[in-house]
Amino acid sequence: MNQKNTVHDPVCKMEVEIGQLAFSYLGIEYSFCSQQCQDRFSANPHLYTGLPGKSSPKQSGNSIIRCRVLKLDASIPDDVATKIHAVLKKMMGIKEVILDKNTIRITYDLLEATIEQIETTIENTGENLATGWGEKLKRAFIHYFEETELDTLEQQHKNNRSCHE
Repeated sequence: MNQKNTVHDPVCKMEVEIGQLAFSYLGIEYSFCSQQCQDRFSANPHLYTGLPGKSSPKQSGNSIIRCRVLKLDASIPDDVATKIHAVLKKMMGIKEVILDKNTIRITYDLLEATIEQIETTIENTGENLATGWGEKLKRAFIHYFEETELDTLEQQHKNNRSCHE
């Protein structure tokens, strides 16, 4: 890539061509390496752009590492576990995936991936998963807490104070 025609994706910091998956925010056009990064940015842009005179959590080099453990009622068949592991490891922000019997442990950076994106990635494998497993996994995820956590972090960043003050 020609250096003059590239910028850094504000979410993952990858070098991308100007205009790739373009998204305009406050009159500034941002470019992204993937739909996943564009979705993360559009959900909470101040986590990546900062505010006048204040760096964002991402600009400051912060990560928000989360670990979710999903417990299912039945053991995950080996072929299903292999497929789940493969699709999750391809996602940006996924640090570790451990599948053991009826448990899936996923460690990820919340600034790069959400549990909703993880769920969608698993669901999008569609018929690649054994019948019914996509639905079982979907019911195992919790969205509310994570999105509330992001909203709180963004508000703290905007207000420059913690919720404990």
